[in-house]
Amino acid sequence: MRFNRLSALATVALGALAAPAWAAEEAPPVGTVDDGDVILVTATQYAGTKTETPIIETPQPITVIDAERYLSQGAISISDTVKYAAGVLANPYGRDTRVDGFNVRGLDALQFRDGMRDIFSYYASITSDPYNFSRVEILRGPASVLFGQGSIGGLVNLVSKTPDFTTRGEINLVYGSYDRKEVLGDVNVALADNLAVRLVGRARDADTFIDHVPDDRVMLAPSIRWQPTPDTDVTLTGLYQEDDTGSTSQFLPIVGTFKPNIVAGEQLDRYTFVGKAGWDRYAGRSLQGGGSITHNFSDAVRLSLKARYIDSDLEYNTHYADSYTNPQDPFSVYGTDGRTIGLTADASDARMNVFSTDNNLLFTFNTGANIEHKLLVGIDYSWNKVAKRYDGGSEIVDLYDIDYDALATYDPTGAFTTESQKQLGIYVQDQVRFYDRVSIVLGARRDRVTGSSGQKDHATTFRAGIIGEMGAGLSPFFSYTESFLPVAGRIDNGDGSFGDPYTPQTGTQYEAGVKWQLGAHTLITATAFKIKERNRILYLAAGGTTQSGELNTKGFEIEANHTLPGNVELLANYGYTKLKSETNTDLDYMPRHTASLWSTKTFGIADEAQLRLGGGVVYSGKSVSTSSVWSIVTPSRTTVDALAEINWNSWRFALNATNLLNNQYYASCLARGDCFMGAPRNVMGTIGFRF
Repeated sequence: MRFNRLSALATVALGALAAPAWAAEEAPPVGTVDDGDVILVTATQYAGTKTETPIIETPQPITVIDAERYLSQGAISISDTVKYAAGVLANPYGRDTRVDGFNVRGLDALQFRDGMRDIFSYYASITSDPYNFSRVEILRGPASVLFGQGSIGGLVNLVSKTPDFTTRGEINLVYGSYDRKEVLGDVNVALADNLAVRLVGRARDADTFIDHVPDDRVMLAPSIRWQPTPDTDVTLTGLYQEDDTGSTSQFLPIVGTFKPNIVAGEQLDRYTFVGKAGWDRYAGRSLQGGGSITHNFSDAVRLSLKARYIDSDLEYNTHYADSYTNPQDPFSVYGTDGRTIGLTADASDARMNVFSTDNNLLFTFNTGANIEHKLLVGIDYSWNKVAKRYDGGSEIVDLYDIDYDALATYDPTGAFTTESQKQLGIYVQDQVRFYDRVSIVLGARRDRVTGSSGQKDHATTFRAGIIGEMGAGLSPFFSYTESFLPVAGRIDNGDGSFGDPYTPQTGTQYEAGVKWQLGAHTLITATAFKIKERNRILYLAAGGTTQSGELNTKGFEIEANHTLPGNVELLANYGYTKLKSETNTDLDYMPRHTASLWSTKTFGIADEAQLRLGGGVVYSGKSVSTSSVWSIVTPSRTTVDALAEINWNSWRFALNATNLLNNQYYASCLARGDCFMGAPRNVMGTIGFRF
């Protein structure tokens, strides 16, 4: 497959170079303030309201991270894009080449793409590519009124790159740690005043910090935009992506890594590969096609329609040690030498198909001289089907000296086991603006969810919020939001039988805060929140499950984005989150404290060249994982990132380093018995040319 990757590198490069030379800078999107070095989005369509509403008028914290920023910070995955956001923990189990992971307000967050959910099952799809998106939005807190089923802590929405009517392009060549070789291209061509096409592509041939785990990818994302009339906008998007990777998560036992292995008298290498080279893999492809239509019937009525279809195939083969039968002494289960342990092989094939559509009408009107309304009425529908089949086995190995050649392999055959789910939702939201100073948001939604196992769930959710400008840029706000998340499966009785279907998890949140905007380039948001989650699944010590868990979460966040005189950009964030369960639920608690700081400084140098230097620090406090047997405390960790960049005419030369000091830390150690390493230092050099 690597020969295919290298061929694709050449194809993407030639395709980009074949385009004519165009303007070096991309025009700012509609509804932004452009003041030279910094663009602050003021009124575009965000996940928080699905309408063009400035962040300062939205009674909920929303973080918007544009692609230029997260790529400058060295992001190589979607998880990396959010690590400098308040209240967000990126890569909670270390870098994972299989899935993107982030926790918002201490809880797993769902991932959306262009406002529609695109991941419905673990290990049934490959990860998204950050180069394919113009920005990433983080909506903190429940958001089911606009998005249907969703996680209680919040969601991450990826906004795809689509064409505009300015011709331009760029090509980037990258070489980095672990023999990382990449070519990235983004070409936008205006074929006419009302017709444009865009092609975004990446081809990568790379290894990772785990032996025998590649990180290869081909991604091509074409799109076309047509405006047949000034009031009608049609956009069609496509995606072909193929990944050939494995698992950088090796599920190593706590004993011998984080804890000493007294019997064996030696520790495992933290980056030990547990598997069979050439067989262990996480390889798949994703095909996506979608489109959107917006039409303004008048200044007061706008129709928005969008839909997407996903077809995904995945092959996942992996090995992992039995760290779980006796987490405190896993080797003793299989012998007395402190080295012998059970090794399980799992092989699976997965197919995922998803259809999503979201359609709404926006009515803009006044009910008085100084009372403005944005009334949004919508209906959305999603259908997903996930089919899997498995094979596997187990054997006994010396974990410190694995005979890789002797490991058995497996090949799933036979029929697929299929699960499907349908969701239909109707929502309404009214944004009321009083005297251009106070905004109220009211919303309600009704959902109906059906599953292939016969489950039928209904939910009604509400939201309400208020924000007002007091002067001096201060806007205090208060909000109440609700969320629900259907849970597939049935109660496990612990004896091999199953009971009633799980009921949906539900959540409510109260939040109060203040937004402080000091000019076009400074926004500070401070907020306190309290979340209650119900119907959490409880994993019983004697085996089986029940569903009566209640989780209370409260916290405080502050997020500051400021541009100082002298071309200095400064981001500072802090989050405190405390989770409290009614009983021991085997929850993997997240750190209570997270903080980050990122800053860049731009210098003018000779011949119109500019030098930009940047650096950042990300801190995660200690985390505690508890079971009925013991508790494990993972120490706090701090990582440092750095950027050096020269822009000269149409050329860009950049050097990125993440975890610059090569802090070899544990991202998480879980009381169930395994540990996960954080990613070591990664350095990348980029040569880019803009047309």
